[in-house]
This record gives sequence, structure tokens and C-alpha cells, in this order.
Amino acid sequence: MTNSPDEPTAAKLRNKVVDQLINDGTIVSPGVEAAMRTEPRHLAVPDATLEEAYSTYDAVVTKYDEHGISTSSVSAPQIQAMQLEQAAIQPGDRVLEIGSNGPNAAYADALAGPGGQVTTVDIDPDPAARAERYLTATGHTRVNVLVADADNGVPEHAPYDAVIVTAGAWDIPAAWTEQLNEGGRLVVPLRINGLTRSYGFVRQGDHLVSTSAHPCGFVAVQGAGSHKEELLYLRGNKEIGLRFDEGLPADPSLLDGVLRTPRVETWTGVTVGRTENIGSLQMYLATMVPGFCIMSVDPDLNTSTVEPSNLGFSMAAVDGADFGYVLVRRTPDDKNVEYGVHAFGPAAAVFAQALADHISVWAKEHRGGPGPRVAVYAAGTPDDRISGDRIIDKQHSRISVSWSAA
Repeated sequence: MTNSPDEPTAAKLRNKVVDQLINDGTIVSPGVEAAMRTEPRHLAVPDATLEEAYSTYDAVVTKYDEHGISTSSVSAPQIQAMQLEQAAIQPGDRVLEIGSNGPNAAYADALAGPGGQVTTVDIDPDPAARAERYLTATGHTRVNVLVADADNGVPEHAPYDAVIVTAGAWDIPAAWTEQLNEGGRLVVPLRINGLTRSYGFVRQGDHLVSTSAHPCGFVAVQGAGSHKEELLYLRGNKEIGLRFDEGLPADPSLLDGVLRTPRVETWTGVTVGRTENIGSLQMYLATMVPGFCIMSVDPDLNTSTVEPSNLGFSMAAVDGADFGYVLVRRTPDDKNVEYGVHAFGPAAAVFAQALADHISVWAKEHRGGPGPRVAVYAAGTPDDRISGDRIIDKQHSRISVSWSAA
């Protein structure tokens, strides 16, 4: 390992990061702790300051596209630790990392040890080359570094005990399951109806079953696995946009003029603390409400026709000619917020109540719970072999979401 004058300061910052991640519950295993206390991740981002390299909850972007959108980064220590814990890498494991950045493969190499084997692959030669330089400089010469589209996995080094995907995925290609050993773990930031969670899955026969899920954000998968949300504007001037992750409504023209109808307001009586984690509510609505989408409002064009709590992100849904979105208001004691719904359209009152009812069911049956059980089956798997409250069909997979089994 290369010594540098910065190493004493870097070591101090590394230990501070690890201490924070132990205190917040992200790091729970001695192996992950030891790897993250040792690995000089700052060497992977020489253009960043030490403070930026060891910012516990912030990624370091290493490449942008022509539109200024990040296409490669070294994930935040918190994200890396979280995924390593989900992957549960043991000595002797064979590990595949999809999306190269250097330190993460080094952590995996430290956990797998001399009897294991780590392969890291990236579709972009630049992060792959950067990872190879880092791994060579830090002595992790056992790691295989490849440039390829990992939509087909990496069969030459399969099977794997753990696959860690470090890019946001919309789908799970069959190869990612097929190249896992029985009982092997897949960790992937999977997007379901616009919401990304880092899922930990275990292979059970021909399918995957979730063991954990954590909110996260990642640079999107490139290549064959890329998938863009579709955007529908409710005003011709692009003031109000609806983002659909699983395809536009069957007849978007039914929503023409919907905002010219009277607005209906319904309140649920469901209140939450301002700092309460409502990730399970977001996922419940995203998976259980037909026509779910995410609304955003351009602040420069805002006419207050809609009045969401957050202009950039509001849970919303459409049903034929009706449209509604979720918002909150402060309770009289100013300690909590209450959920409500605004709706437009010919059956706005009925639609608003339907959305409100979903929020009430979440509050009564799933609030504070573990979230849904998610299973992944190959595309074409018959319905009678899949259990769950909702099945979401993607190109390569069928995603089963089960709230009743959570």
C-alpha cells in the first residue's frame, strides 16, 4: 500500500466515518468494520479533498455526461457499508461487483480473503481503469477488473456467492439470478414504480426472495439494462409533470383539461411526526395504488393550481380522467403533519377518498413494519407460481410484492 503524508489525517477521518456508521447502525459486523477502517478510499478520488473522500453520507462524483448528469461515482461510505452488510460476504466467497469504483471491490476482497475471488465489471472503460489503478496501488491484485455490459453477468467467473450491483437498476436480468449459487445473495438498488431501494435478495431455487431493503440513490445502470421514466405533462407549458416508471396510462388524452375541473380536498386523520420514516408509506402507495406516478412542479411556471407539500416530489396517481396527489398539513399543535389528498376530474371526490383509504390502510396495518416481501421471478413465470398482492412485469423479470406476508 502506498504511504503518503496525508495518511495520518486520512486514518483519523476513516475512523470517524466508521464510528459514525457503527453508531447509526449501518455497520454491524466486525469484518465490514475492519475493512472500512483499513482501506484508503481517498486514493480512488485524488481530485477530492480528504474531507470529501471521507464524507460519511456523500458520494464523490467522478464523471458527468454532456448534460451534467453524473454517470460514475464512488458511493458514500454509508451506502457501501450498507450494501456490504446486505451481501454478508464470508471468507472464501466468490463475489461479483457490477459497477466499478475501486474501494468497494477492495472491501469485498478483504472480506472474501485469499480463498475467495472478487470480480468487478463496468460498462465504461474510465471507472474500470480507475478501479484497476486503485486496486493495484492498494495491493488488491487478486481482483478481476473487466469492461463489459453486465446485463449478462460475468459467466467466466461464475457461480457467485454474492453479487453487488452499485448502479440503479430498473430490472433484474436472468443472469444475475442464474449465476448465483443456491442461497447466494444479490444486493441491488432496484427501482419499483419510481422508488429505489437497495434490496438484499437470497436465491431460493429459480427465484429471489428479499431479506432487506433500504432507501438509496445511485447512478442509473447504462447499456442494455437502462430504462427511462416516461413523462406526461398536465399543462402544455410543462408546469406540472407526472413521471411514470412502468409506462404511461392507456389513454393519456383522458386527462386533457383535468386541471380545469374543481379541486376536491380530503383529509385522512393519519398523522406522523415530522422526522418519522415514511418510506413504507411511499412504497405501499407505489405498489398498491393503480396508476401511481410521481408529480413535480416547475417552480418558475408554478400557478398554484396544484399545491403539493414538495414541488419536486409528490406521490400521485391517475385513473382514467381523474388525477390526485398526496400532501400534508401541520397539525394544530405544530408537532405532527396530517396526510391529505387533492384530486381533480369527473369523479374527483371518489378518487380522493380511494387514495385516502390507501393511506389509512397503511397506517392501520403496515406503519412501522418491515415493508413488503419482494420476490423476483423470471419473465414468463405463470401467475399460479407467484404469490403476492401485486405483480409488476418488467422485461426480464416479474416482481412480486407481498404486504400481507410482511
